[in-house]
Amino acid sequence: MRYREDTTPNPDLPYGESMHSMLTLSMVLAIIIGVLLYAAGRHGKIMWLQVWSVGLVICSVLYLICDLAGII
Repeated sequence: MRYREDTTPNPDLPYGESMHSMLTLSMVLAIIIGVLLYAAGRHGKIMWLQVWSVGLVICSVLYLICDLAGII
């Protein structure tokens, strides 16, 4: 990545703000997809789909909470 001569990169964000925003967007989409897959698994009575969907939603929510708390 290139920077202007008069600016210094932020050491806290080595990959830039765009990478951080894309990860946050991915987690929001994962929550939406997880809820939809859970509904599909419940409708079709497919236990493994329900379990993996709940796991996806939990991991995504935990990532967003850690991101808001500044842990990540």
